[in-house]
Amino acid sequence: MSERPMANRWKNTFTRADITPEPLWLNRRAVLAGMASAGALGGAVAAQEALEPNTWEEITTYNNFYEFGTGKSDPADNSGDMITDPWEVTIDGMVDNPGTFSLADLAADMTMEERLYRFRCVEAWAMVIPWNGFELADLLNKAGIQTGATHVAFETAVLPDVMEGVQRRVIDFPYVEGLRLDEAMHPLTIMATGVYGRPMANQNGAPIRLVVPWKYGFKSIKSIVRITVTNEQPPTTWNKIGPREYGFYSNVNPEVDHPRWSQASERLIGGGLFSSRQDTLMFNGYPEVASLYDGMDLTTNY
Repeated sequence: MSERPMANRWKNTFTRADITPEPLWLNRRAVLAGMASAGALGGAVAAQEALEPNTWEEITTYNNFYEFGTGKSDPADNSGDMITDPWEVTIDGMVDNPGTFSLADLAADMTMEERLYRFRCVEAWAMVIPWNGFELADLLNKAGIQTGATHVAFETAVLPDVMEGVQRRVIDFPYVEGLRLDEAMHPLTIMATGVYGRPMANQNGAPIRLVVPWKYGFKSIKSIVRITVTNEQPPTTWNKIGPREYGFYSNVNPEVDHPRWSQASERLIGGGLFSSRQDTLMFNGYPEVASLYDGMDLTTNY
């Protein structure tokens, strides 16, 4: 197995038999914090692993998935009838190997990994989530990116028979998102297929979703059915709805407020009744992506 870039050195590579159960995740914070004195690698591991992950219940009962309703509990309440196995994903556009593939076949060729990531919603709430999945770059490399490609577009499933939000036309569907190609190829960008070693819950975007930890959560599109490599910046759902409020980049930036609220701080879900707000970190605490935006005005390119 080849070495991953040092920017991603804290994550663990594992087989399905090695996935960490929820109780062990929740108990290993104190153990791994002691690794900080073990050198640079230990410090990097401890910096990530010392994050206190949210519980499965918190992760799966408080989220946004407008295909199933606009309330935080609606996705959990309304998504149970979505069938996610079998599932197909179309990969097209500027690739050498386009086609429609079963998720089972795609995942079988990927290196499955465990990632503990901060998750920051544009609504100024936050979680820490232990995802399972694989690097998007691995999938794109397998597809064969053609010269001249600059962006990657994503599309969510539209299943009117089981998606109450689609029936009521809560927003325009299908939900679409996009990244610049270098963002998509960054080793922190993953395609997640589970949480705590369990298959992704329907309400969290089963069976496969994007996770881009330095961007607001709405960029991490759920229940993906199409990935298109293109040479144009693709349209994205919330940017189309409110371009003044939701930029294409949507990087977490405490210095750029949403027009209707401050982004300087965030509320950690599961922090308890008396928990205080915490400061929002630039790029959600992932400074290694800063070089992607060298020379850009991040208040204009929000």
